Amino acid sequence: MSSSPTSHLITTSEQLQALFDAVGAASIKKEVPYIHPHYQAMIVASPFAVLATRGPDGLDASPRGDAPGFIVVEDEKTLLLPERRGNNRVDSLRNILFDPQVALLFLIPGVGETLRVNGKASISVEPALLDRFAVDGKAPKCVLRIAVDTVYFQCARAIIRSHLWQSAGEKTPGLPSPGTILAALSNAEVDGDKYDRELPARQRATLY
Repeated sequence: MSSSPTSHLITTSEQLQALFDAVGAASIKKEVPYIHPHYQAMIVASPFAVLATRGPDGLDASPRGDAPGFIVVEDEKTLLLPERRGNNRVDSLRNILFDPQVALLFLIPGVGETLRVNGKASISVEPALLDRFAVDGKAPKCVLRIAVDTVYFQCARAIIRSHLWQSAGEKTPGLPSPGTILAALSNAEVDGDKYDRELPARQRATLY
């Protein structure tokens, strides 16, 4: 007699935790409640991000892209995201009116690590702000002002597995390495040089 599909569902936190090893110290240290200068460098280098929102009809994930640095770091707790022309569905904007919580996933061509930002967004049509983001004389319809709650980088395993970049190991010049970021955010509790040295082998060994 075959088992029911529901007999293999994970339904408790205890069951879920039993599937995985303990969280490593580096995974905790890399999360901070502000935009660290190393994280700012990643945002400035990124030409593409995915914006996640939640509304009355459920969840939405929407691509956002422009020249690198198109999402501006106003200060260590604030991001500015211009709303460029799209399909006029404005799903993300409608969702923000319902629930201001948002998440951003930044990608950088050729870089395995991605950057994750969680925060709360508001929609501004302040004339000076719109003018600031004008390109070729065309201002955005509005600008999202995102108050940052948490920021952390995601390891490169997903990018390596997907072969998203044909040269995932080549870093954009001037960006900090994962070890450099972790050493800075942990006040050197994490050995950054050791982390970077061991990272490629660790990623290869733990892709699956």
